[in-house]
Amino acid sequence: MTLYEQLYQTQRQRVSDGAIAPILGGCESASRLLVLVWSQLGDFDSLEYAWWLQRDRAQLEAANITVRAIGIGDRASGQQFSKFTGFPAESLFVDPTATLHRELNLYNGLSLNWPGLKPGQEAWVNLMLMCAGVASPGTLREVLRGYTGDRTAPQLIADNEVVDDTPLPNLKGSFFEKAGGKGFQRPFELATLRLRNMTEVLTKWKTYVPDARYMTQRGGTFLFDGSREVVYEYRDPGILGFAENMSYPLSFLFDDQAEELNSPTGGMGDQHGASV
Repeated sequence: MTLYEQLYQTQRQRVSDGAIAPILGGCESASRLLVLVWSQLGDFDSLEYAWWLQRDRAQLEAANITVRAIGIGDRASGQQFSKFTGFPAESLFVDPTATLHRELNLYNGLSLNWPGLKPGQEAWVNLMLMCAGVASPGTLREVLRGYTGDRTAPQLIADNEVVDDTPLPNLKGSFFEKAGGKGFQRPFELATLRLRNMTEVLTKWKTYVPDARYMTQRGGTFLFDGSREVVYEYRDPGILGFAENMSYPLSFLFDDQAEELNSPTGGMGDQHGASV
């Protein structure tokens, strides 16, 4: 059985209507099909990946790329995720026990056993160790990049955009120009967006993470062409490692449009009402 056949036969709960349905239903005419198997919907990686998809949703539509995503959680998790990120609920499915992740042999993260702790508590300890770089290559480097900036990455927050919903005072995009300029990812710019994600999840923790046992589970990215052959595959090696090129996670889709896509655009404040 090919990977596409395996996914084609997979059914999960669809967030939009709660129906158990084929995750690739309605994708038969897509010229390219992007299937994202996300970690916990309250995970940094899932939220950040959805942000990039919303940022470049017009290019995805122009390229006739159909997107389907499956994240760990329940329908309530998916509904809140869609509300916050703008990712369309009709394209999002949930897998409460990460069964598909195991079937695809995706990295389940650090899984040390800790005497006296329940499975959910063990996952917490293992997650904290992964955040410190244990069994999670590249995580600390990626955290640092969020603070120091990245001249090879596009500007993330438009000059006139206001980032709110964080413990910090509201920040306008033009503020980050003082940290080094414009037209690229400035110091603290990505860290600010990640802080916004963290604030969202921590204030709605039980909604985003109904079962903590699967917090360390990582995801994967699979791109199929019109013949449903795999033309790109990436399996996450650790936390904040959801893309091969974290400076521009969608570069594998738009390498031929890199200059256009790396121009500054709206960020978190332009998430809502998208159609992927």
